[in-house]
Amino acid sequence: MIALARDGAAEGLWLRAERQTAGRGRQGRAWVSPVGNLYTSTIVRLRPGDPPAPTLALVAAVALEEAVSVYYHPGLRRGGLMLKWPNDLLLDGAKLSGILLERADDAVVIGVGVNLAHHPADTERVATSLAAHGIIVDPGPFLETLTETFARWLARWRGEGLAPIRDRWVERAHPAGTALTARLPDGSSVDGLFERLDRDGALILRLADGTRRVIHAGDVFLI
Repeated sequence: MIALARDGAAEGLWLRAERQTAGRGRQGRAWVSPVGNLYTSTIVRLRPGDPPAPTLALVAAVALEEAVSVYYHPGLRRGGLMLKWPNDLLLDGAKLSGILLERADDAVVIGVGVNLAHHPADTERVATSLAAHGIIVDPGPFLETLTETFARWLARWRGEGLAPIRDRWVERAHPAGTALTARLPDGSSVDGLFERLDRDGALILRLADGTRRVIHAGDVFLI
C-alpha cells in the first residue's frame, strides 16, 4: 500500500489480504496472520487545515471500536470492549486488534489487523479473537462495516477537528485513574495513573509524586 500511495492512489482505497506472510506491528514486531482474520489498509491524503497526521491513530481506533461493537452487541456486553492508548482495542482485557500508521509524502497509510477467527497464544500481551467469544464474522462483511465507520469519523476529524474524536475515545477507553505503564522510545518506562488526553491526543499520566507526564509516543500496558 505504501508503494500505491507514493504512486498517487486515491484516498478511500482499501486493500484486504486473505493472509500476510510478513505482517508488521508497532516497532517492527511480527504480526501473526492466519486466514480468517482481517488484514487491511487504507490511504488518507492530508489536506491543508487537517488536524495533525498522528491523530489519525485515534480516528482509526474509534472507527474500529464502533465497527466491532456492531457484532459484539454493546447493549448486552458493553463492559468487555475497551480502547487503550493510543489505538489498541481490548476485549475482556486481551488484545483484539492492531493499527499501524505509516507516512508516504502527503499520504498516511493506515493498516488494521483484527483477530476475527484466530489469535496468537505466545505473545507478550494476552490476545483474543471474536471467535473465542462466540462471535463469527467473515472479513469481507466486517471490512464493509469498518469502511463506513472510518469514513464517518474521518469526515468529523476534517470538519470538526480532533475534539469529537478525542471525546469518543475517552468515552470508550480505560477510565481515569487506571494504572498504566508507558514504555518510551528511548527504552525507559513510566508508571502512572491515566488522567486524560491533551488537546492533541497525547496521553497524560499522573505520577506517584503528583506531577504529570505527557506521553507522545510509546507502548502502554495496563498494570
